[in-house]
Amino acid sequence: MTSVLVVDDQDLVRAGIRTLLAADPQLTVVGEAADGRSALRLARQLRPDVVLMDVRMPVMDGLAATAAIRADDALAATRVLILTTFDDDEDIIEAVGLGAAGYLLKDTPSDDLRRAVHTAAAGGNLLSPTVARRVMERLAATPKQPPPDPRLSVLTERERAVLARVGLGETNDEIGRALFISPATARTYVSRLLTKLNARDRTALAVMAHRAGLTTPHP
Repeated sequence: MTSVLVVDDQDLVRAGIRTLLAADPQLTVVGEAADGRSALRLARQLRPDVVLMDVRMPVMDGLAATAAIRADDALAATRVLILTTFDDDEDIIEAVGLGAAGYLLKDTPSDDLRRAVHTAAAGGNLLSPTVARRVMERLAATPKQPPPDPRLSVLTERERAVLARVGLGETNDEIGRALFISPATARTYVSRLLTKLNARDRTALAVMAHRAGLTTPHP
């Protein structure tokens, strides 16, 4: 059973999300909050598997609450999934940088939202198609020759190749096929990258790869 904390400043929205999640017997809503500060308090009290977090709220916004949850060692197992009507570029980039497991818009189909909660609880990361496109466009607009990231200097050539593939959004199976290694070996490389680069998850690795220019085609 996956436990969920629903955070939104609108009562009707929270009620709708609760009803939507109730259609899946493997999901249970353990609490609701109308602002980020209450969300943080309830997260520490209830230790949910996933927090469905709105962005624009009174008292403390969703991004600040996400940062506080991700910084709390006691909540290391709790995943934050942004669910909002706002597709502002700055909010998206900041949420990903803060370690949110995903960024979805409220027009996400019901089945997709339920699957997203399961994916987040299982340790996966995801962006809605619209948001993913915005992230890629934003990252593509960065300087063509970004300053070198000193953290990448510790990587071997094969590790850099794997990092580039993660930046392209490839799965372990796809990385294995592209680099002629097994999926298990690809998984090992990804785990090694997470440790070497002190990255929270694959999304953080992908951002590093884009910022380092590893996903930009070279002539």
